[in-house]
Amino acid sequence: MKLLIASDLHGSAPAVRALAARIEAEAPDRIALLGDLLYHGPRNDLPAGYAPKEVVGLLNDLADRIVAVRGNCDAEVDQMVLGFPCMADYALVEADGHLLYLTHGHLPGKTPADPPALPPRSAFLSGHTHVKTLEERNGLLLVNPGSTSIPKDDSASYAVYDDGRFSLKTLDGRTLSENGWS
Repeated sequence: MKLLIASDLHGSAPAVRALAARIEAEAPDRIALLGDLLYHGPRNDLPAGYAPKEVVGLLNDLADRIVAVRGNCDAEVDQMVLGFPCMADYALVEADGHLLYLTHGHLPGKTPADPPALPPRSAFLSGHTHVKTLEERNGLLLVNPGSTSIPKDDSASYAVYDDGRFSLKTLDGRTLSENGWS
């Protein structure tokens, strides 16, 4: 299974158009969105090209492949316009015999510092910090794809899971790092 993972879109149409181009190029089986899809929230400046209505259309075009979770900037009104469920605090995806736990990363018991108990060779996928992470801790892979729209590190990014390996990539498709289970 190939999974493209993105987080913290924050309603930026140019970022989501770039992400859609990467989705077309990567051709994933599924797309995991880790929250903060349409709005920027009170702690963030408006992202470049802020256009939530346009982002709704771009995401709805991909709805049949999306699994999404709720971020701290998401609200019930988002579910009214998005064509895929997006209000769960977490989702579980089985991929190639591995359990992938998807969440935004802002709720107690669902953060990289305090993940839920997961079986060996699982992955904890979260966003929220806008900082890319790909590391193994006690047999658990911690994956944060960063942010497509408001990165708090050096570049807008996403992640890809393919056949037991994760890659962090920039929005132009350049691979930054890779990791998998040993």
